[in-house]
Amino acid sequence: MYLHNLQLFQFKNHPDTEYPFRQRITGICGPNGTGKTNLLDAIYFLCFTRSYFSKSDAASTRHGQSGFRIAGDWNLEDQRRQATVILRETGKKEVAVDGETYAKISSHIGRFPCIMIAPDDVELITGGSEERRKFADMLLSQINPDYLAHLMQYTRVLQQRNSYLKSAYDSGQTDYGLLDIYDLQLAQPGNHIHAERKRFFSGFVHLVNRIYREIAGDQETITIEYTSPLDKAPLEEILAANRQRDLMMQRTGSGIHRDELIFTLQGQPFKSIASQGQRKSLLFALKLAACEVIREIKGFPPLLLLDDVFEKLDENRMHNLLQKVCVLQTGQVFITDTHRDRLESALRKLGADFDIIDLRQ
Repeated sequence: MYLHNLQLFQFKNHPDTEYPFRQRITGICGPNGTGKTNLLDAIYFLCFTRSYFSKSDAASTRHGQSGFRIAGDWNLEDQRRQATVILRETGKKEVAVDGETYAKISSHIGRFPCIMIAPDDVELITGGSEERRKFADMLLSQINPDYLAHLMQYTRVLQQRNSYLKSAYDSGQTDYGLLDIYDLQLAQPGNHIHAERKRFFSGFVHLVNRIYREIAGDQETITIEYTSPLDKAPLEEILAANRQRDLMMQRTGSGIHRDELIFTLQGQPFKSIASQGQRKSLLFALKLAACEVIREIKGFPPLLLLDDVFEKLDENRMHNLLQKVCVLQTGQVFITDTHRDRLESALRKLGADFDIIDLRQ
């Protein structure tokens, strides 16, 4: 898979621009505010049909304008493809490949796989459990369309059940028959997602450990424990046991939306004892392990988008990271940095062929 060029119209601070990508490794340089991160986000949008940084599609539209268009020409398994994402002035979003618009936008997920690493991603290590569930869902949805379908079903029914719990509390009347239906509709996808996450993370930890040691340059042992309320009972039993509490709290308190990934280092809670360099190393290990999983299942590596990764990494860890992503892996890589000289120097030391897009020019 290779992205040959990207065309942007009214996307964030890119008014009407085309960027060709001539080498497997592309550096994107320029001062803050010139659109480096936005360029990566446009590539991510083309792969995931949404922004990596904004929940609202409208937030990606150039200031003062209505709607945007992103288009990219790809080589995918020896065939040329063009993918487009259009946000209309009405707010309607359309996603198409070779001019054929998807009936369901979710069908696009995983067709052009992609992994992003950005500065705020350290929240995956230090933040709340929601960030780690998002990481799991992002990865599993790209390699397993059935997982994505079950996740969308679970999310939809969870919203419906929570809305009903609130209305029942406000009215003081509860239709237990309707709750029975919601519970059955929630349990089926919930149990499936739990089983898939459990199976996946039992093997994923070994891959993360190997990559972490390659980046950090030592033999520290990382453990990843996947925990879920469903470890103790099927979701339908959990929902029944907690029904009165859910009615009182006006929300569904247990389910796969409470799952957690717990990281430890040498048997201690990772985020409590790890240095900034160790946290960054684990973040990169998780994301690069995701790349390897996608490559193994898809038969080709995903795009790798690295935003401002030079900060808070010592030179040795930085060299090990770039060696891993630019030399030992064969996928297409995009890297942003505010300092062109620093990026060019690091890439030359690897002996890799690369191209530089300087947004100041």
